[in-house]
Amino acid sequence: MTEKSGEGRELVVGIDPARDWHMPLAWAADEAHRRRLRLRLVVAVPPQHDTHRVNGTPHGLALRQVGAQALEEALNWARARHPELGLAGELLGGLPTSVIGRLSQEARMVVLGSRHLSRTAEYLSAGSLVVPVAAQAACPVVVVGDAEHVSRQPPYVVVGIDGSESSTAALAFAYEEADIRGAELRAISVWQAPIFLLQDEEVALQAQRRMLAEITAGWPQKYPDVVLRHEIPVGHPVEELARAAEHALSVVVGRRGRGGYSGMHLGSVVHGLLHRAYCPVITVPGV
Repeated sequence: MTEKSGEGRELVVGIDPARDWHMPLAWAADEAHRRRLRLRLVVAVPPQHDTHRVNGTPHGLALRQVGAQALEEALNWARARHPELGLAGELLGGLPTSVIGRLSQEARMVVLGSRHLSRTAEYLSAGSLVVPVAAQAACPVVVVGDAEHVSRQPPYVVVGIDGSESSTAALAFAYEEADIRGAELRAISVWQAPIFLLQDEEVALQAQRRMLAEITAGWPQKYPDVVLRHEIPVGHPVEELARAAEHALSVVVGRRGRGGYSGMHLGSVVHGLLHRAYCPVITVPGV
Protein backbone atom coordinates (compact mmCIF):
# COMPACT_ATOMS: atom_id res chain seq x y z
CA MET A 1 0.00 0.00 0.00
CA THR A 2 1.29 3.47 -0.84
CA GLU A 3 1.11 5.90 2.09
CA LYS A 4 0.08 9.45 1.26
CA SER A 5 1.34 12.43 3.21
CA GLY A 6 -1.17 14.80 4.76
CA GLU A 7 -3.98 12.25 4.97
CA GLY A 8 -5.76 11.37 8.17
CA ARG A 9 -4.58 8.30 10.00
CA GLU A 10 -7.98 7.58 11.48
CA LEU A 11 -11.10 5.86 10.22
CA VAL A 12 -14.34 7.14 11.75
CA VAL A 13 -17.43 4.93 11.99
CA GLY A 14 -20.78 6.25 13.13
CA ILE A 15 -22.59 3.98 15.60
CA ASP A 16 -26.36 4.43 15.68
CA PRO A 17 -27.84 2.79 18.80
CA ALA A 18 -31.22 2.56 17.03
CA ARG A 19 -29.84 0.42 14.18
CA ASP A 20 -27.84 -2.74 13.80
CA TRP A 21 -24.27 -1.45 13.66
CA HIS A 22 -22.51 -4.81 13.18
CA MET A 23 -22.17 -4.73 9.37
CA PRO A 24 -20.75 -1.20 9.02
CA LEU A 25 -18.49 -1.76 12.02
CA ALA A 26 -17.21 -5.06 10.63
CA TRP A 27 -16.34 -3.36 7.33
CA ALA A 28 -14.73 -0.42 9.13
CA ALA A 29 -12.68 -2.61 11.49
CA ASP A 30 -11.44 -4.79 8.64
CA GLU A 31 -10.55 -1.74 6.55
CA ALA A 32 -8.74 -0.05 9.43
CA HIS A 33 -6.80 -3.28 9.96
CA ARG A 34 -5.85 -3.48 6.26
CA ARG A 35 -4.79 0.16 6.11
CA ARG A 36 -3.17 0.23 9.57
CA LEU A 37 -5.46 3.06 10.67
CA ARG A 38 -6.78 3.91 14.09
CA LEU A 39 -10.51 3.22 14.37
CA ARG A 40 -12.70 5.78 16.08
CA LEU A 41 -16.25 4.80 17.00
CA VAL A 42 -18.62 7.72 17.47
CA VAL A 43 -22.11 7.99 18.93
CA ALA A 44 -23.72 11.43 18.56
CA VAL A 45 -26.47 12.42 21.00
CA PRO A 46 -28.67 15.08 19.39
CA PRO A 47 -30.03 18.02 21.39
CA GLN A 48 -33.71 17.98 22.30
CA HIS A 49 -36.18 20.31 20.62
CA ASP A 50 -37.64 21.57 23.88
CA THR A 51 -34.42 22.39 25.73
CA HIS A 52 -30.78 23.27 25.26
CA ARG A 53 -29.85 21.32 28.39
CA VAL A 54 -29.90 17.85 26.87
CA ASN A 55 -27.64 16.45 29.60
CA GLY A 56 -29.99 17.55 32.37
CA THR A 57 -33.32 16.27 31.03
CA PRO A 58 -34.63 12.76 31.72
CA HIS A 59 -34.89 12.07 27.98
CA GLY A 60 -31.42 13.44 27.37
CA LEU A 61 -29.95 11.31 30.14
CA ALA A 62 -31.69 8.26 28.72
CA LEU A 63 -30.27 8.95 25.25
CA ARG A 64 -26.78 9.25 26.66
CA GLN A 65 -27.18 6.04 28.63
CA VAL A 66 -28.36 4.10 25.58
CA GLY A 67 -25.58 5.65 23.49
CA ALA A 68 -22.90 4.83 26.06
CA GLN A 69 -24.09 1.23 26.25
CA ALA A 70 -24.08 0.83 22.46
CA LEU A 71 -20.63 2.40 22.24
CA GLU A 72 -19.20 0.05 24.86
CA GLU A 73 -20.70 -2.98 23.14
CA ALA A 74 -19.36 -1.86 19.78
CA LEU A 75 -15.87 -1.24 21.16
CA ASN A 76 -15.76 -4.70 22.73
CA TRP A 77 -17.01 -6.26 19.49
CA ALA A 78 -14.41 -4.47 17.36
CA ARG A 79 -11.67 -5.32 19.84
CA ALA A 80 -12.58 -9.00 19.66
CA ARG A 81 -12.54 -8.90 15.85
CA HIS A 82 -9.09 -7.26 15.64
CA PRO A 83 -7.34 -7.32 19.04
CA GLU A 84 -4.31 -5.39 17.77
CA LEU A 85 -6.36 -2.54 16.30
CA GLY A 86 -5.96 0.94 17.74
CA LEU A 87 -9.43 1.85 19.04
CA ALA A 88 -11.12 4.91 20.47
CA GLY A 89 -14.74 5.60 21.32
CA GLU A 90 -16.54 8.89 21.86
CA LEU A 91 -20.01 9.88 22.98
CA LEU A 92 -20.47 13.38 21.59
CA GLY A 93 -23.29 15.86 21.95
CA GLY A 94 -24.69 17.44 18.79
CA LEU A 95 -26.55 16.65 15.61
CA PRO A 96 -25.07 13.47 14.09
CA THR A 97 -24.58 15.10 10.69
CA SER A 98 -22.63 17.97 12.24
CA VAL A 99 -20.58 15.72 14.50
CA ILE A 100 -19.58 13.30 11.74
CA GLY A 101 -19.02 16.16 9.31
CA ARG A 102 -16.62 17.84 11.70
CA LEU A 103 -14.68 14.63 12.31
CA SER A 104 -14.40 14.05 8.55
CA GLN A 105 -12.08 17.05 8.32
CA GLU A 106 -9.24 15.02 9.82
CA ALA A 107 -10.27 11.44 8.97
CA ARG A 108 -8.99 9.17 6.20
CA MET A 109 -12.56 8.01 5.65
CA VAL A 110 -15.98 7.82 7.30
CA VAL A 111 -18.09 4.66 7.43
CA LEU A 112 -21.87 4.67 7.89
CA GLY A 113 -24.64 2.09 7.76
CA SER A 114 -27.70 2.27 5.54
CA ARG A 115 -31.18 0.75 5.67
CA HIS A 116 -31.71 0.95 1.89
CA LEU A 117 -34.63 3.30 2.29
CA SER A 118 -36.37 4.83 -0.67
CA ARG A 119 -35.15 8.28 -1.63
CA THR A 120 -38.15 9.97 0.00
CA ALA A 121 -37.88 7.91 3.16
CA GLU A 122 -34.15 8.61 3.39
CA TYR A 123 -34.72 12.34 3.18
CA LEU A 124 -37.51 12.28 5.78
CA SER A 125 -35.76 9.95 8.23
CA ALA A 126 -34.64 12.08 11.16
CA GLY A 127 -31.79 9.72 11.99
CA SER A 128 -30.43 9.39 8.48
CA LEU A 129 -26.81 10.41 8.04
CA VAL A 130 -26.21 8.93 4.61
CA VAL A 131 -27.31 11.73 2.28
CA PRO A 132 -26.04 14.80 4.17
CA VAL A 133 -22.72 13.26 5.24
CA ALA A 134 -22.00 11.80 1.81
CA ALA A 135 -22.76 15.20 0.32
CA GLN A 136 -20.61 17.30 2.63
CA ALA A 137 -17.80 15.23 4.18
CA ALA A 138 -14.23 16.29 3.56
CA CYS A 139 -13.02 12.70 3.12
CA PRO A 140 -14.33 9.60 1.34
CA VAL A 141 -17.57 8.25 2.81
CA VAL A 142 -18.34 4.53 2.78
CA VAL A 143 -21.98 3.46 3.05
CA VAL A 144 -22.36 -0.19 4.05
CA GLY A 145 -25.85 -1.55 3.49
CA ASP A 146 -25.23 -5.28 3.63
CA ALA A 147 -22.62 -7.84 4.60
CA GLU A 148 -19.96 -8.63 2.01
CA HIS A 149 -21.19 -11.45 -0.19
CA VAL A 150 -18.52 -11.65 -2.86
CA SER A 151 -19.03 -14.71 -5.04
CA ARG A 152 -16.91 -13.82 -8.07
CA GLN A 153 -13.27 -14.75 -8.32
CA PRO A 154 -11.04 -12.91 -8.60
CA PRO A 155 -12.64 -10.24 -6.43
CA TYR A 156 -13.06 -6.81 -8.00
CA VAL A 157 -13.73 -3.16 -7.28
CA VAL A 158 -15.88 -1.02 -9.56
CA VAL A 159 -15.16 2.65 -10.23
CA GLY A 160 -17.45 4.94 -12.20
CA ILE A 161 -15.73 7.29 -14.65
CA ASP A 162 -17.44 10.19 -16.43
CA GLY A 163 -14.51 12.46 -17.24
CA SER A 164 -15.07 14.84 -14.33
CA GLU A 165 -12.41 15.85 -11.79
CA SER A 166 -14.47 14.10 -9.16
CA SER A 167 -14.31 10.79 -11.00
CA THR A 168 -10.54 11.21 -11.35
CA ALA A 169 -10.33 11.42 -7.55
CA ALA A 170 -12.55 8.35 -7.35
CA LEU A 171 -10.19 6.47 -9.66
CA ALA A 172 -7.22 7.24 -7.40
CA PHE A 173 -9.08 5.93 -4.35
CA ALA A 174 -10.39 2.88 -6.21
CA TYR A 175 -6.89 1.89 -7.32
CA GLU A 176 -5.67 2.18 -3.76
CA GLU A 177 -8.58 0.06 -2.53
CA ALA A 178 -8.10 -2.60 -5.20
CA ASP A 179 -4.38 -2.76 -4.41
CA ILE A 180 -5.03 -3.20 -0.69
CA ARG A 181 -7.63 -5.88 -1.30
CA GLY A 182 -5.70 -7.78 -3.99
CA ALA A 183 -8.59 -7.19 -6.36
CA GLU A 184 -9.13 -6.35 -10.01
CA LEU A 185 -10.41 -2.90 -10.93
CA ARG A 186 -13.26 -2.44 -13.39
CA ALA A 187 -13.29 1.13 -14.68
CA ILE A 188 -16.76 1.73 -16.06
CA SER A 189 -17.87 4.66 -18.17
CA VAL A 190 -21.56 4.36 -18.98
CA TRP A 191 -22.76 5.88 -22.22
CA GLN A 192 -26.31 7.11 -22.07
CA ALA A 193 -27.68 7.99 -25.47
CA PRO A 194 -29.10 11.53 -25.53
CA ILE A 195 -32.61 12.19 -26.78
CA PHE A 196 -31.20 13.89 -29.86
CA LEU A 197 -28.00 12.22 -31.02
CA LEU A 198 -26.03 14.65 -33.18
CA GLN A 199 -23.43 12.11 -34.26
CA ASP A 200 -23.12 8.44 -35.11
CA GLU A 201 -23.42 6.20 -32.04
CA GLU A 202 -20.16 4.41 -32.79
CA VAL A 203 -18.35 7.75 -33.02
CA ALA A 204 -19.76 8.70 -29.63
CA LEU A 205 -18.67 5.38 -28.13
CA GLN A 206 -15.16 5.81 -29.55
CA ALA A 207 -14.96 9.21 -27.85
CA GLN A 208 -16.06 7.55 -24.60
CA ARG A 209 -13.34 4.93 -24.98
CA ARG A 210 -10.69 7.60 -25.57
CA MET A 211 -11.81 9.51 -22.49
CA LEU A 212 -11.60 6.37 -20.35
CA ALA A 213 -8.17 5.48 -21.72
CA GLU A 214 -6.84 9.00 -21.10
CA ILE A 215 -8.10 9.17 -17.51
CA THR A 216 -6.69 5.75 -16.59
CA ALA A 217 -3.36 6.29 -18.37
CA GLY A 218 -0.36 5.93 -16.07
CA TRP A 219 -2.20 4.21 -13.23
CA PRO A 220 -1.26 0.64 -14.25
CA GLN A 221 2.40 1.62 -13.86
CA LYS A 222 1.75 2.98 -10.37
CA TYR A 223 -0.19 -0.13 -9.33
CA PRO A 224 1.32 -2.96 -11.42
CA ASP A 225 -0.35 -5.67 -9.35
CA VAL A 226 -3.87 -4.40 -10.08
CA VAL A 227 -5.51 -5.75 -13.23
CA LEU A 228 -7.47 -2.94 -14.90
CA ARG A 229 -10.45 -3.60 -17.13
CA HIS A 230 -12.26 -0.97 -19.20
CA GLU A 231 -16.00 -1.30 -19.71
CA ILE A 232 -18.38 0.98 -21.58
CA PRO A 233 -21.94 -0.30 -21.14
CA VAL A 234 -24.85 1.51 -22.77
CA GLY A 235 -27.79 2.49 -20.59
CA HIS A 236 -28.63 4.47 -17.48
CA PRO A 237 -25.56 5.15 -15.29
CA VAL A 238 -27.21 4.10 -12.02
CA GLU A 239 -28.61 0.89 -13.46
CA GLU A 240 -25.40 -0.11 -15.22
CA LEU A 241 -23.09 0.68 -12.30
CA ALA A 242 -25.37 -1.15 -9.87
CA ARG A 243 -25.42 -4.15 -12.20
CA ALA A 244 -21.64 -4.15 -12.55
CA ALA A 245 -21.23 -3.88 -8.77
CA GLU A 246 -23.62 -6.72 -7.95
CA HIS A 247 -20.77 -8.99 -6.82
CA ALA A 248 -18.14 -6.30 -6.20
CA LEU A 249 -16.18 -5.57 -3.05
CA SER A 250 -17.30 -1.96 -3.46
CA VAL A 251 -18.30 0.64 -6.01
CA VAL A 252 -16.40 3.92 -5.96
CA VAL A 253 -17.76 7.13 -7.45
CA GLY A 254 -16.94 10.82 -7.39
CA ARG A 255 -19.30 12.96 -5.40
CA ARG A 256 -20.09 15.35 -8.20
CA GLY A 257 -20.16 14.18 -11.77
CA ARG A 258 -21.27 15.66 -15.05
CA GLY A 259 -24.76 14.23 -14.92
CA GLY A 260 -26.52 16.89 -12.84
CA TYR A 261 -27.12 17.28 -9.14
CA SER A 262 -29.64 16.05 -6.63
CA GLY A 263 -30.24 17.13 -3.07
CA MET A 264 -27.34 18.85 -1.32
CA HIS A 265 -24.98 18.86 -4.29
CA LEU A 266 -24.88 15.09 -4.19
CA GLY A 267 -24.46 13.75 -7.71
CA SER A 268 -27.61 12.13 -9.03
CA VAL A 269 -25.73 8.96 -9.94
CA VAL A 270 -24.24 8.75 -6.45
CA HIS A 271 -27.64 9.32 -4.91
CA GLY A 272 -29.12 6.53 -7.02
CA LEU A 273 -26.35 4.08 -6.14
CA LEU A 274 -26.86 4.69 -2.42
CA HIS A 275 -30.31 3.16 -2.85
CA ARG A 276 -29.60 0.53 -5.51
CA ALA A 277 -26.19 -1.00 -4.84
CA TYR A 278 -25.88 -3.64 -2.12
CA CYS A 279 -22.12 -3.62 -1.95
CA PRO A 280 -20.46 -0.75 -0.06
CA VAL A 281 -20.78 2.55 -1.95
CA ILE A 282 -17.76 4.83 -1.56
CA THR A 283 -18.19 8.50 -2.48
CA VAL A 284 -15.02 10.52 -2.96
CA PRO A 285 -14.86 14.33 -2.86
CA GLY A 286 -13.13 16.08 -5.72
CA VAL A 287 -9.52 17.13 -5.65
